[in-house]
Amino acid sequence: MLLHDTALIYGRYLRQSLRSRFALLFGVLMPLLYLVFFGPLLTDLPLGGQGSSWQLLVPGLLLQLGLFGASFAGFSIIIEKGQGVVERMRVTPVSRLALLLGRVLRDATVFVFQAVLLVLAAVVMGLRAPLPGVLIGFAFVALLTVSLGSLSYALAMKVSTPTEFGPTINAVSMPSMLLSGLMLPMTLAPAWLDALSHFMPFRYLVDAMRDAYVGSYATTTMLYGVLVAVGLAALSVTVGTRVFRTTGA
Repeated sequence: MLLHDTALIYGRYLRQSLRSRFALLFGVLMPLLYLVFFGPLLTDLPLGGQGSSWQLLVPGLLLQLGLFGASFAGFSIIIEKGQGVVERMRVTPVSRLALLLGRVLRDATVFVFQAVLLVLAAVVMGLRAPLPGVLIGFAFVALLTVSLGSLSYALAMKVSTPTEFGPTINAVSMPSMLLSGLMLPMTLAPAWLDALSHFMPFRYLVDAMRDAYVGSYATTTMLYGVLVAVGLAALSVTVGTRVFRTTGA
């Protein structure tokens, strides 16, 4: 029943995304601009043996794609609440978990597709990374999308207007990007900033992805990244499902 309901919701929202091809491609524009205009600035930067500039930058851009895209996914819920769509779905026997999973799995599909496009562009720019490492990176993008998408939808169920939702997301997403070392490794930062960044879970994901992009898989950094990514996804889905069950539309 859960699988059937999830597939039903997933198919509905995926078809919506496929009908909006412009939005599908436009979502990758900001990371692509960073790739083209920021990436070349890192070519001569002393990286301390942590890989090429592209192996450092691309994992961060992939997570940036998931961070900003999934964080703002809840806007669609606010629109649907205003149109009565959420209320109509909630009075059906469809599983509340499926109502959430169908949406976040659609988001994960979209952002992994955009991540593939970004990696292909990075290869043209000069990225060289092992295929297993690239695939591991896509898995991290999917898990991050599930995590942040679930929390975004949960927040959107709690607020009434986009003016409440938008500033809250901005207040969280921007510090998250700056403290996670998405653009540059936090090991290059002053000691106090490096220490502070360890309280940001996204740092563990990007560090693990950078290990994967240089072919280092059996590392402590990779273990921490996997544990944080899976744990955050499980916690976020649990919170999101509870909100879908208890919050009136």
